[in-house]
Amino acid sequence: MTLPTQNAVEELDPVFTEMAAATSRQLGEGKELTPRERVLLHLVADVCEQTLGLPYELHVRAALDSGLDADDLRELLRFVSYDSGYPAALAALERLAEIERTHSLPGPTGQRHEVNADGTGSPMPAAVRAEVSALDPDFADYMDLQSRMRAGMSRLSVRERAFATMTVDVLYQTLQESFRTHVGRALGAGATDGEVRAVVRATAPFGMTRTWRALHVLDALLAGREEAGREEAATAQTVGAA
Repeated sequence: MTLPTQNAVEELDPVFTEMAAATSRQLGEGKELTPRERVLLHLVADVCEQTLGLPYELHVRAALDSGLDADDLRELLRFVSYDSGYPAALAALERLAEIERTHSLPGPTGQRHEVNADGTGSPMPAAVRAEVSALDPDFADYMDLQSRMRAGMSRLSVRERAFATMTVDVLYQTLQESFRTHVGRALGAGATDGEVRAVVRATAPFGMTRTWRALHVLDALLAGREEAGREEAATAQTVGAA
């Protein structure tokens, strides 16, 4: 594999390389996220930030070293497109194909999932669907389409997809309805409070102040869920004693 290594960064500025390496070491010390999950989040950040030069090439290399292949990377770009925006994902897809050609890397196999663009129904949670429909029915139809077109994806786990959308929320600072929904999806997929916190921390190299704000919001969300859980348990205990 001839993709660039950290040596390419050192040639630009050895002091910057030292700073970046120390940052990477510290964030990588936690065991909450797997190397595969971390590199997926880095690629999502590249899409959102449109850092599609050397950083993107380094992250593609790390992804391949972590066992991801060209089909996996394309599914990630397809999946994240509805949150990052189609133009941003398309630019990343074009750049990925260019990287593969330039470095003679294996391209996609042509495998695909069912898109179901002309179908009906919605894979969205009923509560979310009702909330969006009350806001704007046509926008709810748009979200239904986006959800259906991704329902057949299987190369990324539900946990990985939830982490990816949380990353978009932090970088775009969409920390209200969508962040709440995506954190809930991650927890519903079995992620712990510590793991969702690690996902937010993983965005720090792409803009520390946004991470800071997101951690405040996450704290409130987790505290609210904990309080709701206590109230539910208390209610159940009261009913059982009656």
